[in-house]
Amino acid sequence: MKLAIYPGTFDPVTKGHLDILRRACRLFDRVLVAIAPNEGKQPLFTVEERLALIRPHLRTIPNASAARLDGLTVDFARARGAVALIRGLRAVSDFEHEFQMAQMNRHLDETIETIFLMPSHTFFYTSSQIVKQVCRMEATRLRQFVPPNVLRALRKKFPQP
Repeated sequence: MKLAIYPGTFDPVTKGHLDILRRACRLFDRVLVAIAPNEGKQPLFTVEERLALIRPHLRTIPNASAARLDGLTVDFARARGAVALIRGLRAVSDFEHEFQMAQMNRHLDETIETIFLMPSHTFFYTSSQIVKQVCRMEATRLRQFVPPNVLRALRKKFPQP
């Protein structure tokens, strides 16, 4: 059984994230979504809230699960016997950061590969950060980018007049 880890902040999970997850699940026997605290990004949702937001969507993806990620991603992956890390690439602007991270992870553990997947063209410019920015102004326009449970959670964080 080949396990891949899909690490990230997922603050909040978007339809683009779920698209990448589904693609990864077609390539690997199991995919574990690893949700990191990432306090440097000043997340809107706690790790527990982010886990609760993604778990309903895992019911429709039988070989996917989710867990909290603490520490280095490669250590987390090695401890679980993973063979790969999944990273999403949207626009060219993602590439430099992702490439640097992949090279550092390779340096830390050369047995764990990094696999880059692109989402459907519909989600190329979707990011959690942009979703939160738009939601501060008008949540109703986000239906095409986040699942309904995430939209409800965002509306609680950013009540609309």
